[in-house]
Amino acid sequence: MKYMLDTNICVYLIKKKPENVLITLHSNMGDGVAISAITLAELMHGVEASAYPERNALALNQFLSITDILPFDHEAAAEYGKICAALRRRGIPIGAMDMLIAAHAKAKGLIVVTNNVREFERVEGLEVENWVSENKPSDL
Repeated sequence: MKYMLDTNICVYLIKKKPENVLITLHSNMGDGVAISAITLAELMHGVEASAYPERNALALNQFLSITDILPFDHEAAAEYGKICAALRRRGIPIGAMDMLIAAHAKAKGLIVVTNNVREFERVEGLEVENWVSENKPSDL
């Protein structure tokens, strides 16, 4: 396993837009792609809050068939505590769900794939890639 997809990337993949995100996903499937149970919770909330929950549930289930869902465990919870405290000490907190996803990825040694690079880059030692932009941070 190499990559953990953030919620916004999952939404792009479910909607099949932008196309370069789909292309990059397919080229990295051999490396292993997963989502956090936290991301799944956000996606399920989006389905239930949408105007078309049945249609969106089908689209979500289709997406879930191609990725692994990692349970949020004790190791991830411990990492969350460290990240939350460190960001608050530095006066640069990020959203609670993003901190949970960052902690989960960091605990598992995975690269977070997001279009919300500005938030995730605040987490020291976390690798981040943006498959939406043409140049991923690792290519710059």
